[in-house]
Amino acid sequence: MGKSFQPAAGSVLVFARRRREPVSANGVWPEASERSERYEARRGQVNPAGLVGQSPAMQRLYSIIERIAPSDITVLITGSTGTGKELVARAIHEQSPRRAGPFIDVNCAAIPETLFEAELFGHQRGTFTGAHETRRGLFEEAASGTIFLDEVDALSPAAQAKLLRVLQEREIRRIGGRQKIKVDVRVIAATNRDLPQAVVEGAFRADLLFRLRVAPISVPDLVERGEMDIRLLLEHFLRKHMKRGERCPRRFSPAAMQALTTYHWPGNVRELESAVEYAMAVGQNEELGTDDLPPEVIGRKTAGRENPLGDLRDGASLEEVEKRYILLMLERCGGNQIRAAAALGIDRRTLYRKLKQYETQAARAARVQIEPQRYRLPRIGAPAAFSRPADGLAMGEAI
Repeated sequence: MGKSFQPAAGSVLVFARRRREPVSANGVWPEASERSERYEARRGQVNPAGLVGQSPAMQRLYSIIERIAPSDITVLITGSTGTGKELVARAIHEQSPRRAGPFIDVNCAAIPETLFEAELFGHQRGTFTGAHETRRGLFEEAASGTIFLDEVDALSPAAQAKLLRVLQEREIRRIGGRQKIKVDVRVIAATNRDLPQAVVEGAFRADLLFRLRVAPISVPDLVERGEMDIRLLLEHFLRKHMKRGERCPRRFSPAAMQALTTYHWPGNVRELESAVEYAMAVGQNEELGTDDLPPEVIGRKTAGRENPLGDLRDGASLEEVEKRYILLMLERCGGNQIRAAAALGIDRRTLYRKLKQYETQAARAARVQIEPQRYRLPRIGAPAAFSRPADGLAMGEAI
């Protein structure tokens, strides 16, 4: 099935730890780690790919990974934010014949359009200001391995055309170079957007979609995986975030477990792990209760903000409710537009346009409130018949 591997920090879908921790001064941490590994093996919660979960939805995912991993076909992974699309890509790579090669992950939304070609395809020395040496692109860096294009929907039309040519020809040309370079690399792409709908809207190339979607994989939302997987993930994260010196992992009270397993988890596994970290930081006892959970998990309202979208009984239009929600998500993401767009499930350019629209609306409203209305007044002493403006406005009517 392929050898095990270590996940990157901050991973969402969780991979089992096979390598033992070094012995600490008091010998406590290795003991807890070994017991944790034996517990996982006994419960059977870790499948051959190293992903946590035993629900039917995850079993189907494991089966697809196992079948497509040995080949070199291009894969398109879809799923909501926080479901663990990158770790699914890593699982495919680690079970493929390319496992000994590099795994290069690229966040397409984080690369400015002006730098996209240089980052992916490289450049020759002296091509532009600052190009003091020839530099290989990420496609060359991924030779004999896998390149993972996350948030591929964020690519501009020009970047989509360049990527399409690489997928068709399996060769690249550095900026400023004349020679074409063959690339031996497997391409895995991921998105949280409905790409067929983006094609209909004209935001994504249909031919690129067909090139990427040779083997489509859909990662299920956490709510689709059911209570059993939520419990398994909770147990894993409690062990994962154990403090050094703790002999046994902490546990949730029955009431807290009930709240955690019935919450809808819009942020999926990433939000669940954050909730466990929050509870372990706030809770003082070995058993974590409902008071240790984040407010949104147990439906607790924060002071002064009973409804983050405001009072919807005020007759707000759908456009106004959308605006409130977008601004709320932007606030929760600390003003980071890339994260907010991912959480909203929209393209970052769409988010940027909407924010500019809100800014324009606010500026227009401010001008209406500040600038006094101007009137066309009749000339003093002029007859009423001649005091009427030429454009047909009534006397004293606002322009």
